[in-house]
Amino acid sequence: MSDHDQSNLQGTALRQAFVLTAFILVIESAAGYASHSLALLSDAGHILTDVVALGLAWFAVVQARRPADARRTYGYQRVGILTAMANSAALILIVAGIAYEAARRFIHPEPVQGGVVIVAALVAIAVNAYIALRLRGGDENLNIRAALLHVVGDLAASVAVVVAGLVILLTGWLYADPLISVAITALIAWSAIRIVIDTLNVLLEGVPSGIDLKDVDRVVRATKGVDSIHDLHVWSLSGEQVALSVHLVVPEELLAADSEHLVRRVEEAVCERFGIGHTTIQVEACHPCSGEALAHGAGAHNHPHA
Repeated sequence: MSDHDQSNLQGTALRQAFVLTAFILVIESAAGYASHSLALLSDAGHILTDVVALGLAWFAVVQARRPADARRTYGYQRVGILTAMANSAALILIVAGIAYEAARRFIHPEPVQGGVVIVAALVAIAVNAYIALRLRGGDENLNIRAALLHVVGDLAASVAVVVAGLVILLTGWLYADPLISVAITALIAWSAIRIVIDTLNVLLEGVPSGIDLKDVDRVVRATKGVDSIHDLHVWSLSGEQVALSVHLVVPEELLAADSEHLVRRVEEAVCERFGIGHTTIQVEACHPCSGEALAHGAGAHNHPHA
């Protein structure tokens, strides 16, 4: 199967997951309001985070097909990052609202219709199980893997809601509802904070998580033909697209004869070891000023001194 066909299949699966998850959100929101279940409303808030995540994953697959242009030479990858930042801020507000309502219900418990809660949560479990099966098999794609993890999280939260509904239905213990809602709220908060941290790192062009810049430095230096390097930078174009730029210092006799092959070797090394596919590599024979390559910031200089 070609990359284009694979991309189309992933886009279709993500679009379907997005629509079905939005359907669950509507069902649980309506059922939570009708049954007065804060746990169900909290789960709906958690599902909202997954609607956002699946929507962004779908958006990323679609935008990856869109070519760069004269104004946006890196393409449109960071539109999704900006959207994620705005959505994470909204999620934090949702967490604050649910936490306030949970505290109020601990003081003044409200009657909850456990049967409605259980039925709505079971519908969510069935739909999420189907979505998980549709997304299975895309483990090599980080975007699909992240979406699948969100869906699995939905399944776990819905199971917790079923437990709360059963406890209320069988024992009448109303505190099970705010207790479960607090647990789900903590899950929402953790997801939102991680989104904020990840998006900030991308916008600040920080080194992506899981990549150690010193390891990249060692791998590039170890490439046959490289005397030294300077001005090494690694950053994220988006959540998945990682870029690298570096200056390679080589012997003068190698500069004209084998520099292109050297660049290919470095590209293969960083792609195989770190998954970095977008590289800008400059080869030069003169030696940079003294100091480590990692000490050269983007605002300092990009040329060697005598």
